[in-house]
Amino acid sequence: MADDKKVEQVVEEVIEAKTEETQLQETPPQDNTPHDEFDWDAGVRASNSYSDSDREKMLKEYESTLSSISEFEVVSGIVKAIHSGDVVLDLNYKSDGLVPLSEFRDTPDLGIGDSVDVYVEQREDMRGQLVLSRRKAKLLIAWDKIKDSFDNGTIVKGTIVSKTKGGLIADVLGLETFLPGSQIDIKPIIDYDSYVGKQMEFKVVKINEVIKNAVVSHKALIESDLAEQRDQILETLEKGQVLEGVVKNITDFGAFMDLGGVDGLLYITDISWGRISHPNEILALNQKINVVVLDFDENKRRISLGLKQLTPHPWDVLAETIAEGSTVKGKIVNIEDYGAFLEIEPGVEGLIHVSEISWGSQPVNSREYFSLGQEMDAKVVTIDREERKMSLSIKQLSKDPWEEIETLFPPESTHTGKVKNLTQYGVFLELKDGIGGMIHISDLSWTKRYSHAKEFTSVGEEIQVMILEVDKNNRKLSLGFKQLEENPWDTFENVFPQGSYHTATVIRRDDRGAILQLPYGLEAYAPSKHIRKEDNTFANVDEELTVKVIEFNRDDKRIIVSHFRYLEDIRREAEGEVRKEKDKERKEVRSNIQRTQKNVERSTLGDIAGLAALKSQLVEAEAEAPAAKPKAEKKAAPKKETAKATKATKAAGEEEE
Repeated sequence: MADDKKVEQVVEEVIEAKTEETQLQETPPQDNTPHDEFDWDAGVRASNSYSDSDREKMLKEYESTLSSISEFEVVSGIVKAIHSGDVVLDLNYKSDGLVPLSEFRDTPDLGIGDSVDVYVEQREDMRGQLVLSRRKAKLLIAWDKIKDSFDNGTIVKGTIVSKTKGGLIADVLGLETFLPGSQIDIKPIIDYDSYVGKQMEFKVVKINEVIKNAVVSHKALIESDLAEQRDQILETLEKGQVLEGVVKNITDFGAFMDLGGVDGLLYITDISWGRISHPNEILALNQKINVVVLDFDENKRRISLGLKQLTPHPWDVLAETIAEGSTVKGKIVNIEDYGAFLEIEPGVEGLIHVSEISWGSQPVNSREYFSLGQEMDAKVVTIDREERKMSLSIKQLSKDPWEEIETLFPPESTHTGKVKNLTQYGVFLELKDGIGGMIHISDLSWTKRYSHAKEFTSVGEEIQVMILEVDKNNRKLSLGFKQLEENPWDTFENVFPQGSYHTATVIRRDDRGAILQLPYGLEAYAPSKHIRKEDNTFANVDEELTVKVIEFNRDDKRIIVSHFRYLEDIRREAEGEVRKEKDKERKEVRSNIQRTQKNVERSTLGDIAGLAALKSQLVEAEAEAPAAKPKAEKKAAPKKETAKATKATKAAGEEEE
């Protein structure tokens, strides 16, 4: 409404100006009128005013000569002048517009009279001028074209300006868009830098109205061009047809081929008749090769291709010289637990079974014996050209050493062998290529008992052995190590007799008993109750004890000892010594008694002889002077001594009893 009032005011001013001009032309000047008598209120406005209808008509005519301009829209203007860094544009509006010359850098040949599109930011600023922008006009026009390309599939052109993460930045009509790396071409692109600066055509595949952003694709144009070719190829495609293709991508399982608009897959198993670990051993990117169509699915548009099928199968052209008994050469291409496959020619393989590796009876680990790519000779054992199978042998390239085993390795002969394997029950040695034997764990030592062969030796060591037994039919050799020395058990029987005492050290112990080390490296066994000490505790490892041999078995090479029995013997011996001392004392007492008794008897007899003399004297004295009392006292003394002796003898007898 404010703009309409301004326009109406301008129109009225123009009408008034024209009316005054007309009146001045029609009314001659009156020079004879005094200046101070001039009627300033009387004039053209008062005398010659237009009617409302005329005024409205003239207003409409004026408005029709001007363009209708609205804010926030794109309009066209004509360059009227270029001055002081600004471009003056005539928009057929009541006022001209100014646009900075810096916004026309993309049009260096800009001149007066050229038509350009601008964006109306404001119809009137504070100075009454239009505020215009060519940059915004370009962006809006570009966005409209991008939307049209997205909606209708039209093609837009742009320039690649830079590389970014995951793709490229393309300038499309002045608007930056994103070109993903997967949308550059139908084949994978590695070098993005080579596209910077190139002009390309695109299809808009995604837009964002809010942030005015778009995603473009050059691949979509290529695919649309190839769609017709693809349909034509699929219509004429047949199994067995040979086509020329380009390797566009290589993976672990095969290669993708571009057949001129149609993709096909060449599996790794169809690349070569021989074994390959990766397709890049034969193929390279962008390589042109001929392939044969093996199968295709029109609905899923999947095409299976083959390369090896263009050449005959190697088994069909295998030389007749390769027959049973012939020697062939090849390389190991596959290793399994049961053997290895030797490739004689690409596509022709033979199996070397583990039983055909060595003449020896010891099992061979094929994964340790063979290595991939290893070249070797082998002898053809069997061949079946129809089934395309072949069995090979390595050991049959040499003479069977077991045919003359008795001559090479007679019993009781000594040889040096290399340790190949260790088990809980023995040591396996190789004495010669294809000939090996085993030392049972019981034949390792005369004196020491091993729980595992690894306690005696290690793989790779060379040890000297004696041939104990030869089994030609079963291809077995029994070996011995302890037999190299004289059997010490013949001597041990005298050194460690049953009941003998020895000092031993506990080297192993469990709940059932302990193993003790005797002199000369001999080991003995003691049950748990036999290692109980005097303080009623059990002996520990590395503890030294005095033991008694309670069993010695020469045939089984077994010695059983006891510390407990030793302690019992000590106690028993101590008790015997005490009895001996007591017996000795008793004997001494008895002998003393006997001596006393003899002395008593002698004294009695002496007294009797004295008494006889005394009697004669008494008889003589009685004659002179009889005395009764002295006689009685002398007779009582011998009786007293005799009583003492009798009592001592009785006491000794009671003590002895």
